[in-house]
Amino acid sequence: MVNLEFARIAPDVKLGKDVKIFAFVNLYGCEIGDESKIGTFVEIQKGSRIGNRVKVSSHTFICEGVTIEDEVFIGHGVMFINDKYPRATTSTGQLQTEADWISTPTLIKRGASIGSNATILCGVTIGENVIVGAGSVVTHDVPSGKVVAGNPARIIRTLESA
Repeated sequence: MVNLEFARIAPDVKLGKDVKIFAFVNLYGCEIGDESKIGTFVEIQKGSRIGNRVKVSSHTFICEGVTIEDEVFIGHGVMFINDKYPRATTSTGQLQTEADWISTPTLIKRGASIGSNATILCGVTIGENVIVGAGSVVTHDVPSGKVVAGNPARIIRTLESA
């Protein structure tokens, strides 16, 4: 289900089978796996990979370099970051281009759930079945089967079923 009337989907986007895309999205240069669902007001940039049966809720930003494995839940308004040292200009005062910065990859492993308004800094791996509490700021890797919350996100418990 794709309503192209109110979506910007570039020709280089690779969509799996039965992907549902809602209105007002901006997708370019990314891959989205089978049976995934992309909510309203979502942007997914080039070089990002979304697995199968992933739910990306509205108002989320997935930048270049983010890989999200299968069966992951991304809450509303989740922000991913891909630049450790963002700047608008170079040392000479010129606007930066793609050649002036390095995209640092981020990995969200199978079955993870990221709560609404969480921010995920670049260069981290969030393990399998992790739960990230709403509003958390993830600054370091999170081992599989943990629940993290806060700013910065800290382990608050281990899931029994993990």
